[in-house]
Amino acid sequence: MTYFKKTLILLIIATGSITVAHAQNRIQQLRDEANGAVIVKDPKDTTKMTWKTGGLYNLNFNQAALSNWSAGGDKSALSLSTLLNVYAFYKDGRRSWDNTLLLAYGITNTTSLGTRKSDDRMDLVSKYGYDVGKKWYLSTLFNFRSQFSAGYNYLDQNNKLLTSNFLSPGYFLLSLGMDYKPNDNFSLFLSPLTARMIVVNNDSLAAVGAFGVDSGKHSRFELGAFASINYKTNLSKTAGYTGRLDLFSNYLRRPQDVTLYMTNILAVKVNRLISMNLSVTLIYDNDIKSVHSDGSVGGPALQLQEIMGIGLAYQFDNKKRLPPKPAQ
Repeated sequence: MTYFKKTLILLIIATGSITVAHAQNRIQQLRDEANGAVIVKDPKDTTKMTWKTGGLYNLNFNQAALSNWSAGGDKSALSLSTLLNVYAFYKDGRRSWDNTLLLAYGITNTTSLGTRKSDDRMDLVSKYGYDVGKKWYLSTLFNFRSQFSAGYNYLDQNNKLLTSNFLSPGYFLLSLGMDYKPNDNFSLFLSPLTARMIVVNNDSLAAVGAFGVDSGKHSRFELGAFASINYKTNLSKTAGYTGRLDLFSNYLRRPQDVTLYMTNILAVKVNRLISMNLSVTLIYDNDIKSVHSDGSVGGPALQLQEIMGIGLAYQFDNKKRLPPKPAQ
C-alpha cells in the first residue's frame, strides 16, 4: 500500500470519528434541553445575543364536594385560575428593548354564592433604552393595564353592584426618562415627564365619575412624574421572587397624592410540571373610592389582593443570536 493511500485512509477515519463525536454531542445536548438541564454556551461561540424570550404558564384547579358533612360547608366548590407571564428582551450593542406581558384570570363557584371572579388582570410593559454610560439608559416606557370582564361588589346573595369592566378602567402610560440597570436583576426608571390616560369605557361607570374621570366623560389626561423599580432574585435553586413598584404623581391635580401600584410574585418549583405561586398586589389611588358592604361609597383605601395556588406549570425560553459576520 502506497504512502498516499495510507494517508487517505487515515484522513477518512479521522473525519468520520469527528463527525460521529459531533453527532453524539448534539444528541446529548438535545436530551439535556428536553430534560430541562442548563446548557452552557460554547466559549468559542462569539455571536451576539439579540433576543431572549420565554415565560411561565400556570393552571390551578381545586374542587370539593360535601354530603351530610357534620362540620358544615357548601355542598360543592370549584375554583379555576390561570396565569400567563411572558417576556421578550432585546439587546444589541447600546440598544435594549424589554417587553413583559402578564395575563391572569380566575373564577370560583360555590352552591351558596354562585360564580364569582377571583382574579382578573392584564398588564403590558414595553421599555426601549439607549446606553449612555455607567449603567444608565435614556429610555421610553409604555404601560397598559386593564382587565378582561366585569367586576362587582356583592351586596348580598341576590344583589350586586358593577364596579369595573374591560377598559373601565384602562390605564395608558407613556414616559420618557432615565433607566438605571446595574445588573440583570434590578432596574430603576425615573421620569420627570410622563403622560397618563385613564379610560372609563362603560357608560354607567363614567356617569358617576368612577376612577377619577369627570362625570359623564370617558377619559382623563394626566401629566406628571413617574418612577418604577423592578427586582428579581433566586431565593434558592427552586424558588424565585419578582417584584415591581410603580409611583406616579399628577402635576395637574393634587401632586402630593401619589398613586401606588405594587406587585409581588413568589414562585416555588416542586418538580418539572408542578409549582406553587404566591401573588400579592397592592394599589392605592386617591381617585378610586371604596365601596362598603351596603353599597355606599367611601373614601380611598389601600387595595390588597393575595392569591396562592398550586398546580400545573410550564416554563419556556428561547434565545436568538445574530448570524456570524462573513469572513473578510
